[in-house]
Amino acid sequence: MSKITDIGMLTGAAVSWWIGLLLATLYVWNLNIYRIQKTQDLFIRRLYEGAFIEQSLLLNTRFHIQTKHMKNQFSECDSTAMVYLCATMWHETYEEMMNIIISIFRLDKYRPKYETQFNDFTFEAHIYFDDAFESVEGSEERQLNEYAKSLVVIIAEVYGIFKSIDEELLRVQHISDQKVIRTPYGGRLVFKMPHGNNIIVHFKDKNLIRHKKRWSQVMYLYYLLGWKLITKYYNRLEQYEDDNTLREEIQKHNTYLLALDGDTDFHPASVMLLIDRLKMYPRVGAACGRIHPTGSGPVVWFQKFEYAVSHWLQKTAEHVFGCVLCSPGCFSLFRAEALMDDNVMKKYSIKSSEASHYIQYDQGEDRWLCTLLLKQGWRVEYNAASDAYTNAPEDFKELYNQRRRWGPSTMANVVDLLGSTNIISKRNPSMSKPFMFYQLFAMFSTVLAPSTICLMIAGSLSFILGLSNSVALVVAVIPPAIYLGLCFKLKADTQITLAAALSALYAFLMLVVTMSIIGSMVKSGTILTPSSIFIIAMSVIYIITALMHPQELPLLFYGFLYIICIPSAYLLLTIYSMVNMNSISWGTRETKPAAGAATPAVTQETPKQRVKSSLQRLFSWVKCKEPSQRFQDVNDVMIPESIHVEPQPQNTIVDDPPEDRRDDTPSSIWRVPSGDSLPALTQNLQIGGPQLLY
Repeated sequence: MSKITDIGMLTGAAVSWWIGLLLATLYVWNLNIYRIQKTQDLFIRRLYEGAFIEQSLLLNTRFHIQTKHMKNQFSECDSTAMVYLCATMWHETYEEMMNIIISIFRLDKYRPKYETQFNDFTFEAHIYFDDAFESVEGSEERQLNEYAKSLVVIIAEVYGIFKSIDEELLRVQHISDQKVIRTPYGGRLVFKMPHGNNIIVHFKDKNLIRHKKRWSQVMYLYYLLGWKLITKYYNRLEQYEDDNTLREEIQKHNTYLLALDGDTDFHPASVMLLIDRLKMYPRVGAACGRIHPTGSGPVVWFQKFEYAVSHWLQKTAEHVFGCVLCSPGCFSLFRAEALMDDNVMKKYSIKSSEASHYIQYDQGEDRWLCTLLLKQGWRVEYNAASDAYTNAPEDFKELYNQRRRWGPSTMANVVDLLGSTNIISKRNPSMSKPFMFYQLFAMFSTVLAPSTICLMIAGSLSFILGLSNSVALVVAVIPPAIYLGLCFKLKADTQITLAAALSALYAFLMLVVTMSIIGSMVKSGTILTPSSIFIIAMSVIYIITALMHPQELPLLFYGFLYIICIPSAYLLLTIYSMVNMNSISWGTRETKPAAGAATPAVTQETPKQRVKSSLQRLFSWVKCKEPSQRFQDVNDVMIPESIHVEPQPQNTIVDDPPEDRRDDTPSSIWRVPSGDSLPALTQNLQIGGPQLLY
């Protein structure tokens, strides 16, 4: 009877696997979306030479993929694209800021601005630095903090390095063509890189403008797309130029935004792969690459295998069967036309007013933006060959706080998509109802993960200690129940400390679970038990997937650490995230004020003081309208070769405009609140030759 049962279980598993493979194949074959290109579109001849397969494929490959849907897209693919690199910074370390600055200068060398042989794309880099100012004791005006100063020093160092590489080793170079501009949101540093491309650093003062990452993204969306791109169109339209000609010249579809984090390290080839993907497929609104976490320690090792499994299996499955639901903000390319679509930029800039808004909008802004794109019918894709590297949390506390934001925001956005299944499946051909059912199944699996962990631990306790199933289940539920109760009474830091201790205990229990499964197989004399089949199947999947990615094969050794940390990631972290859902702090890179630092006193202004501050603000605004006088000192120290800097907007989002003044024009959205004065950028810093004022 035992042999018959074992054979039945093995046969059932094999049949289930075959049916799943058959259904997945039929689903992909019957799709009208080009996820996997057809053979006749990729190769001139459908046959290949078996003896020399590599040479045959290389010589037989088409240079231009031609399909009936893409014959009219060659003019778009051959035109010069404009790429805006948009990085957000806050409290990055020196090494982290060095990574992204080197990457930007590397791209500047790869695509020089003034060399005509490179006409595929041109770019401009923008860095948005949150909370860049601080109050200094003895000074009435706010000045740049140490993080912002470090960024200026790093730019100077990297500039000298790249100039030495291009001209003469170890030669002292001067920084050319930079301007510092006062703005109502703080300050802006305009800088010209060695090969002609510009890098613009926007220093934000949180007393003058909303801070945090989403509002920095809103800022560059409206600045680059709502002002820089569209204002040119309206200005030329007022000069009675032809409307149709202007629309062809502006080419929203050929303008892209590359979203970056302040510590992202990437190579030009990765950017080219994303640009080619969006150029080739006009309905792709965003594309992301393979993100590699960097760092050292067990916490980073866990994340390396977690990221690998997520990209190997989850993102690949979403790309083939539907759409990628989250294009990470650390390295993703967005199409300007998609971002400027109805209810994307406008809805993305909504201020959170309800509890659910803080979870969905502010805690996972990159997933929220992708949700808006998917609802408008745009595809979000994944390119596995486009590699980027970002620093991962090395501390257990930072990891828990980061996932405390990601978990609820993921659930909120998936629920939002599932609630609009009928509308999305009609508007977005990539998001079919079977794919939405797959997302529903994945969400229920996530919800049931804590109970699954408890059942797994109960099974091991029952096998090792000889307890009955009911008693073992009660014993397995007691520790997480106690932790849940304590989380409502303890502070967040204490909760994480307790979770770390329980994680070590559960890691030991997972070793016991592994031993119990092996013991069960030895005792029963078969591997056809439910637990053993599950463990063997998952191991085979991970090993085969790793073999298909030979460059990442060493990550497989971190899989053992990932497995023993499953209770911490899917049980304790779920409890911590649920209890602390009311916390809207960022959780990572948060620093406390230094001991003895001056704290500005908050006092109530008198009517006389309010009038005085209003007059100061008026005079500051008038002064901002005279750039030639304001930058006289800066121009004196710059190298004579100058660059043409187009006029920059002197406004930004701070508060929502009144209801009677809201309209769809970008200029109506940007304003400065009354009562605030411009920050002072008066302190000088000597770095490597020229003098930068800020």
